[in-house]
Amino acid sequence: MSKDIRGRSTTNNLTRKGGTNMSKYMRIVGTAFILAIAATTLGSPSPTLAADPATIDREVAAALNVLYNTTPSAQTIAASAKAVLVFPNIVKAGFIVGAQYGDGAMLVKGKTVGYYNVLAASYGFQAGVQSFGYAMFLMTDSARAYLNQSGGWEIGVGPSVVVLDEGMARNLTTTTMQDDVYAFVFGQQGLMAGAGVQGSKITRINP
Repeated sequence: MSKDIRGRSTTNNLTRKGGTNMSKYMRIVGTAFILAIAATTLGSPSPTLAADPATIDREVAAALNVLYNTTPSAQTIAASAKAVLVFPNIVKAGFIVGAQYGDGAMLVKGKTVGYYNVLAASYGFQAGVQSFGYAMFLMTDSARAYLNQSGGWEIGVGPSVVVLDEGMARNLTTTTMQDDVYAFVFGQQGLMAGAGVQGSKITRINP
């Protein structure tokens, strides 16, 4: 079960990035399209273009710093989470057919315990490139076990996921946190709307 709650929107325009970052984004965009096509025609592909572990760890730490600084309630939720799954730089691009892809890591008590990628495809009129991050707070041992045992978690199947905005997050307490997973979608300026997690598939990788 998946429930989406709108948050504040801030678009991160990739065209403002420098040459080095643009090359990186174009590589990820190309990977996203290839993997999305493979996923829709052949099933779950084996990722081969993941970033190296040190790069993922560094980007995860930077992304969490941005999230906690812009949305302090996220850090409160993190204190009660069994694990935190962070995808610091998901690139979404499309024209008629869209795809999004990113690498990330799972943290337990601040330590990396595994690496993952997230992949999604979409159809319909769309154009442009967008970058954002996911942070998913796994609140139960069963949610963490499902991710590690399912061979790939398609959001919307399995553990319940609630995508939070800042107001909703502030109102959560240890007694009202009843869902399996709480997620934030965010950019450099804070939480974002219009970039949901429904239909995304998360798979463990060995970069």
